[in-house]
Amino acid sequence: MSKMLKNGFLKSAGLSLAAAALSLSFAAAPAFAADDAIPAKPEAGTFKLGVEPWLGYGQWHVAAAKGLFKANGLDDVNVVNFTEDKDINAALASGQLDGATVATHTAMAMAAAGLPIKIVLLLDFSMDADAILAGKDVATVADLKGKKVAFEQGTTSDILLNYALQSAGLTIADVTPVPMPAADAGSALIAGQVPVAVTYEPYLTAARAQNADVKLLFTAGKDPGLISDVLVVRDEVAKAKPGQVLAMVKAWDAALSDYKANTKDDRAIIAKAVGSSAEDLSTAFDGVRYYSLAENRSALQGDYSKKTFVDVLDAAKKAGILTQDVAAKDLIDPRFVDAAK
Repeated sequence: MSKMLKNGFLKSAGLSLAAAALSLSFAAAPAFAADDAIPAKPEAGTFKLGVEPWLGYGQWHVAAAKGLFKANGLDDVNVVNFTEDKDINAALASGQLDGATVATHTAMAMAAAGLPIKIVLLLDFSMDADAILAGKDVATVADLKGKKVAFEQGTTSDILLNYALQSAGLTIADVTPVPMPAADAGSALIAGQVPVAVTYEPYLTAARAQNADVKLLFTAGKDPGLISDVLVVRDEVAKAKPGQVLAMVKAWDAALSDYKANTKDDRAIIAKAVGSSAEDLSTAFDGVRYYSLAENRSALQGDYSKKTFVDVLDAAKKAGILTQDVAAKDLIDPRFVDAAK
């Protein structure tokens, strides 16, 4: 069974991506002028989409299973599965992928490393599906001071921990990091190796099922969008195949509409794609908010760009994942969402 991963952009991966971008001599594609028409009919050929087994990306699997890519005029969509961030990042950087589903801070790190990409669609917010777990001896975030905390560095867990610490007037220097994969963090807490762990579903539910004293100390929903995912495409793809990008945006929305109408069946499709069962992931699904096309139209140039983007950027810099600013206006391209009428 494959792991249900949703990691951020590892620091080492960031360095690898920067090196790849330089070695491949990427040149940014010519800017897509605001008055350039986006064709209603997609260009011929295959769109290659990179995904990892996180249920927040699940509507792509629904679209594939129910023929919604073809229904929106796409000849072929090749959904390529990855289990490690470094691999999906390298594939996008080398041009093996047209687009990829990544966390917001991953998109920022890609752009900071010199990869010419654009965020074209907001996919999901993690609300209660990412959290800090603690035992009975830790009652508040302030109690983390001096404690060992298990989490995967450079990832969404890193972002969440730093944000939570900041909210309590602490920094990462006030805790003792215990680096480990998010899949193992909850188990380390249950085994008594650490008093605090940062992870996500289904590991949150698994840990709480094993010990009734384990609780959610702080969730991503404290700042909706702090842990969020987006569809990014390479600039050259947005320029050369805008019709395909538009069709992908429409296919996501069609899948989400189907999901709302056929939730049980579509959750089974998504669960199978991420290597689990719908029953095991019921709590995980409830902790994720998917974004529709209509919501994207207001969010991309509204709260997402003006608040969420700022909060994620600040948290990523405090976590040391980013060392420079990235401007929302340079990274977010709302044209495809606006054109998908």
